[in-house]
Amino acid sequence: MIKIVGLGPGAPEALTMGTIEALKSVKNIYLRTERHPTVDYIRTLGIKFETYDSAYDSYDSFDEVYRSIAEDLIDKYKQFGEIIYAVPGHPLVAEKSVMLLIEQCKNNNIQYEIVSAVSFIDVVMERLEIDPIEGLKIVDAFDCKEHIFDKRIGTIITQVYDNYIASEVKLALSEYYKDDTEIYYIRAAGIKGMESIRKMPLYEMDRQEDIDYLTSVYIPRVLNNNKDFYDLISIMEKLRGEDGCPWDKEQTHESLKKYLVEECYEVLEAIDEQDDIKITEELGDVLLQIVFHAVIGKERGYFNINDVIEGICEKMILRHPHIFGDTSVKSSEEVLANWDEIKKKEKGMETLTDEMRHIAKGLPALIRAEKIQEKAKKAGFDWDRVEEALNKVFEELDEVKEVYNGTDKARILEEIGDLLFAVVNVSRFLQVNPEEALNKTSDKFINRFSFIEKAAREKGLDLKEMTLEQMDEIWNIAKTLKKL
Repeated sequence: MIKIVGLGPGAPEALTMGTIEALKSVKNIYLRTERHPTVDYIRTLGIKFETYDSAYDSYDSFDEVYRSIAEDLIDKYKQFGEIIYAVPGHPLVAEKSVMLLIEQCKNNNIQYEIVSAVSFIDVVMERLEIDPIEGLKIVDAFDCKEHIFDKRIGTIITQVYDNYIASEVKLALSEYYKDDTEIYYIRAAGIKGMESIRKMPLYEMDRQEDIDYLTSVYIPRVLNNNKDFYDLISIMEKLRGEDGCPWDKEQTHESLKKYLVEECYEVLEAIDEQDDIKITEELGDVLLQIVFHAVIGKERGYFNINDVIEGICEKMILRHPHIFGDTSVKSSEEVLANWDEIKKKEKGMETLTDEMRHIAKGLPALIRAEKIQEKAKKAGFDWDRVEEALNKVFEELDEVKEVYNGTDKARILEEIGDLLFAVVNVSRFLQVNPEEALNKTSDKFINRFSFIEKAAREKGLDLKEMTLEQMDEIWNIAKTLKKL
């Protein structure tokens, strides 16, 4: 039998009778560490023990330390038959070595017993008068980066051993809380003469001089803090609610389509301007549209935001087998090839025509045309040289000339489309993004037209009364200016 006992939070009076009786009844006792206030009291009882403090100097990580302790305890059990392993606090609260030992016991069919103890969590709740029914999260300081913090519940962070770890914890919390959020710094909770519990802003947490192995931090439940994803959902649900905004309540998936497109293009514009503040704002507008649609979906009973997130998570895992599976890739080209193959299987696409038809019709026409041409290229249906693509432009232009004076609007529409499609082909050959090229020309046109307007005002002329020749003269001046 291996008995696993807890030494409580540090005060002798917090030791349970079960722990004391167990320590007195078993000869072979092993402590994870003697760096615990209760250990001095155990010595006064004449109890002999060994510790694993030396293991901390023998390994590079705590995980290795705890695994070595668990393995050695199994060896000790096989040697002596009955042993005790004692840890600070409660054996099942923030004690990885205990969890590893339990795993080893199960793997080796060894009986073990957990002896109840008072944990430091009990003392912290008592000192701060916390009712865990309102929500309480407990996080190991070493695992902070792996957790998502929620301002809606109180959080205790354990094992804040030193200033470096405190700094890492502070940085992790700063992603969720304001820097001046009031927290509780807790050292030696429940130990008379050592205990120190004090309030301070989050940014001061790692500046304390008495940080040691008895230090923890408590972040209270505080709703008035940084807004998070759930705040956005709540706001949208309120806007759509009974007493919400009349306009928001009227919207449907169909009525919102144009806004989603507009917001995406505003993100692209912000990226082109390399304006991080604007990118942040515009991405927020896109996110709002996603949440808006998700709330509508929830109201109709078809889907909610969790379904949206679940779906994209599954898709990303499935389409990255080189990360989440056993597929090997050597380049981003191979990644894209795998992505296309997986997508084809998902969508049941068997031919290149299927792939072309799957390209969204809602895309800008130039982008859609380019994607269709790329699909055709896979089958070899493509020009060999850019000159051939250019000749096709001239051919299509001639066909436009043949019909532009006619009355057959459908034919004119068709020939103009053919011409644009041919121009996209040339752009693709020259590795120029046709959408970007046309947008740049549009911007250039606006700048030059602005120059015409300004020049007209300076001459006291009304733009509407100027002849095309007069405007063209100013336009040609604008063309000579590099910035225009």
